[in-house]
Amino acid sequence: MTRYQKPSPQTQEDALKIAKSIQRPAQTKEQTKLIAHGIQQGIDLYKKQQKEKARELNKKLKKVTQQKPQPAAADDREIETYIVYRQHWLPWTLLLLTWLGVGIYILNHKG
Repeated sequence: MTRYQKPSPQTQEDALKIAKSIQRPAQTKEQTKLIAHGIQQGIDLYKKQQKEKARELNKKLKKVTQQKPQPAAADDREIETYIVYRQHWLPWTLLLLTWLGVGIYILNHKG
């Protein structure tokens, strides 16, 4: 049993704006109204489909949340995580070689 719902004034207004924006020069007002009516029906159909999709999604979401067991109080304990930062050896090696090079340069050019 499907009920026909009267389209909202906003939908009617939007459909008329769209119909007028695509109106041809020789087109009559009646033809424009018919086009606006068709656009309005398309908007209504789109809204109806979106509502159905949202309803289905809510049903699935409700089903999934009901299936999951509620977490027990024992699972509320804190989990300690240790973050270990590992650095690459290349920058430290280059720094050490640079300082060694500077030291050798200074020792060789002192006297």
